[in-house]
Amino acid sequence: MYSYVANWEISRDKWKEIEDQLGKSVGQRDKYLNDGTLVGYGIDINLVHQDGQSTHDVWWSSMTWAGLLKVLQANKTSGAADAPVFATGKHHDDIWASRYYNWRPGSFTNGYTRVASWKLKPDAPGDAIDQFAKNFYVPLLEKLLADGSIYEYEIDEQALHTQDPAVFIIVVIANGAEGLDRWNAAITESQKSSPFASSAFGSWIEAAAHRDSLDLTAATYK
Repeated sequence: MYSYVANWEISRDKWKEIEDQLGKSVGQRDKYLNDGTLVGYGIDINLVHQDGQSTHDVWWSSMTWAGLLKVLQANKTSGAADAPVFATGKHHDDIWASRYYNWRPGSFTNGYTRVASWKLKPDAPGDAIDQFAKNFYVPLLEKLLADGSIYEYEIDEQALHTQDPAVFIIVVIANGAEGLDRWNAAITESQKSSPFASSAFGSWIEAAAHRDSLDLTAATYK
């Protein structure tokens, strides 16, 4: 799965304006979701602000590069990206590729997205992410998805390397704040029940490079 993320860093006095503008893209995204071009799309509002980082983003996901770029071109052609508010702050884009992901179909406005950014050490196994995903994290997340605690998860590496190629991110969209609590409790319990997995992961990553973010998310998945 490929995801295109358009990020903006906007001053506080423009937040309502950009949020209103981003909401206008829903109709166009629905069209491409219904015809199979997209598998999901959404809007994020950053809740823990850091200097030099985005305050808002819009994203869409497709199973192909063609689908991803088709929606990007449609967005440019429509003129949606020309709204004056988008020129009032800094902007950058990312394209991510996911080999481990799943979601619950439907729409929601109460998602809380936790993004954990990690960096592998140079001597980490070549299949470190695969080992971590298959043997520890994906089984845990599948249980949370099944019981409704989370809406979606994915483990991403950059498809277009604008950052260090050793960086990867883990994305979890929780079902409300209560979903965040259930996710956190599940992580804590898994670390206790699988200490060797946690230890192995810890030996593969650069702890000092780790960063987290928290967003309020409205999204739709096919």
